[in-house]
Amino acid sequence: MTITAAMVKELREMTGAGMMDCKKALANTDGDMDKAVEYLRENGMAKAAKKAGRIAAEGIVKTVVKDDKVAAIVEVNSETDFVAKNDEFQGFVETVVNQIVDSEAADMDAFMAEAWAADTTKTVKDALVEKIAVIGENLNIRRFEKVAADNGCVVSYIHGGGRIGVLVVADTDVVNDDIKACLKNVAMQVAAMSPKYVSRDEVSQEYMEHEKEILLAQAKKENPEKPENIIEKMIIGRLNKEMKEICLLDQVYVQDSDLTVAKYVDKVAKENNANVTVKKFVRFETGEGLEKKVDDFAAEVAAQAGM
Repeated sequence: MTITAAMVKELREMTGAGMMDCKKALANTDGDMDKAVEYLRENGMAKAAKKAGRIAAEGIVKTVVKDDKVAAIVEVNSETDFVAKNDEFQGFVETVVNQIVDSEAADMDAFMAEAWAADTTKTVKDALVEKIAVIGENLNIRRFEKVAADNGCVVSYIHGGGRIGVLVVADTDVVNDDIKACLKNVAMQVAAMSPKYVSRDEVSQEYMEHEKEILLAQAKKENPEKPENIIEKMIIGRLNKEMKEICLLDQVYVQDSDLTVAKYVDKVAKENNANVTVKKFVRFETGEGLEKKVDDFAAEVAAQAGM
């Protein structure tokens, strides 16, 4: 059967695969469009398997908020920053996060197994594998989280084009532009200062005791002549300093160093006759904790030359 340019074009539009791949698929399936799609999917899976061993530590974080009440955040990784900025990749991540916000999946396995909203004949995993084949790099939906504000609102913030994403959940009896702008500023604080907890109430006693032991050892080593009561005061001072660094509400507000984050939120709340309590934040930074690939071009050229 003669494979026409129109057939190749139609298959490309259906699958997003390359022109030569589409032509080859049609030739191998005698021009049967459905079989050609299956051929490309199978071929895509083979390509994806080869790429699965590569490190995907670049990528982007995206967020979506629905009606100020429900939000989702996702990190999707690629191998290179070049692909992370690609419209095809960014569009895929956008589709993923929009599916997550409506999903009931409790974990990544459940999410990957559910029907792909854009084409329910596929799973999310199928869609990812096909995108790997089209883009030509290993991709990974690494993590996601979904939050809800039952008694207030959720805001999001994206920094650096998707390098860092933050969600902030707050209880508030007033939801207006001022309150949302305040919480957006809090989300920016989370992005910049990377706290571990919202407040001291979240810090476990076990963590506090562990830190005290470390600080006690440090203080005794640095000040062996000082009496125990002085060292105890030093430890309390150092522990308070640490709490001001790791607890969001205790941090110095980056946009006004005369205020803590807690005092800034209280100030805006009073100005709007509101009661506002920051309940939770989620912060994703692209590639955190992942090993990044370092290219050795000299070694690569040598290997290709058989040296």
